[in-house]
Amino acid sequence: MDHSITIGDTGSKAGLTSNAFQLLPFEAKRSYLASLPPSDKVELLLEDPEAVRLIRAMMPQELYWLFKEVDVADAMELLGVAHPRQCVFILDMELWKGWAFEEDKAVEYLGYILKGSEEHFLELLPHLDFNLLSLFLGRELIVTGGVGDLNTDEERQTDWDHTFDDLFLIKFKNPKHAQVIGSFLELVCRYDNRLYVALMESVSGEIDTESEEECYHLKSGRLADLGFPPHDEALEIYSRINPDTFIPAATKELIQTAEATNLPRPMATGNTFLERAIQRIDSDLFRMELNYLINTALVADQAHLADTDYMRAVVERVYGYLNIALEYLCRGDEAQGATILTGEHLKRLFQLGFSIVLGLKLKADRFADSSYATGKALSGLKCARPLYYRGFDPDGIDGYREFRNLEDVKNMSDFLTELKE
Repeated sequence: MDHSITIGDTGSKAGLTSNAFQLLPFEAKRSYLASLPPSDKVELLLEDPEAVRLIRAMMPQELYWLFKEVDVADAMELLGVAHPRQCVFILDMELWKGWAFEEDKAVEYLGYILKGSEEHFLELLPHLDFNLLSLFLGRELIVTGGVGDLNTDEERQTDWDHTFDDLFLIKFKNPKHAQVIGSFLELVCRYDNRLYVALMESVSGEIDTESEEECYHLKSGRLADLGFPPHDEALEIYSRINPDTFIPAATKELIQTAEATNLPRPMATGNTFLERAIQRIDSDLFRMELNYLINTALVADQAHLADTDYMRAVVERVYGYLNIALEYLCRGDEAQGATILTGEHLKRLFQLGFSIVLGLKLKADRFADSSYATGKALSGLKCARPLYYRGFDPDGIDGYREFRNLEDVKNMSDFLTELKE
């Protein structure tokens, strides 16, 4: 189970070579890594003698973004040395689809964890949710026996798969998961027998039908502590407001908490009006608010949280709607844009941008067209989260992307006007 980080001499494609990066002080390394794209970041990170310390210094969300952007081998290497709090966050993000716990995913990630060192596994084990482990194993095992129990004739005659302690008899419900589940149970039985007995007693009893819902709420609570709101609250960002009567607030109050400062830096999308305005007022407090908005948008579309491409699209949507809102309000005045970002909550600006784009959907819903390109453009606009048809871009690609600016809105508005005529 050796899973050590290998130090190499390969130079990075980034500005600093691997050797030059390794000479930097620790905090300078962290700052430099934050400025790099994922592939360059992980290359320097995994080659550094302080790799484990650098990885564990990342906030859970920051590591998760990196985890989702790199290839599987690098991602598993990151997971294999991550701090238990980081690992639990990744599992919370990966093992649920909406309200449903995905046991196949749980087996997959348990296998990844078991490929790491036993030391890392034992460090992580106390941090795993007992209720979730019980739910998971209850779907994978049939268990009988225990301290003081007398097995019935029927139980004795059953073809049990294994016992780890000559007390509990185990049968695997899903043979293809048996190796991973068995390896996990063997380690738990050997290193934390009290936990093993508690899990076996829980699985052998009646599983509470509400246990999955309970686990979901516990998971949601952990995510809320890290800046991810409940789903019903997150959906408020898609509330419609009237652009014609919108007046930006002059002041806002933000409370900076210890957890809020842990949010990762946002992913830039290009040299937009929004980003130029941000450069005038950038601060940790502003980035806290921006990242909370990104987290909120991700939760609002929670069924897709484990989809890397969709996560990236949601981030692009956040930037796009904020950019559209600022361009709509400022008409090119970057100083005014900075003032609005200082005074108005980003959630309201997101709602404004969304409402401007939603106006196109409401118009598009009135039209139908059998021609290919027109039909494709209308289909994108009619989505719950309207999409821009890339056939209108200079490269003319047949596909969709998020709305980025007021020019996109104008192009689609002109398109709908021509249909009406």
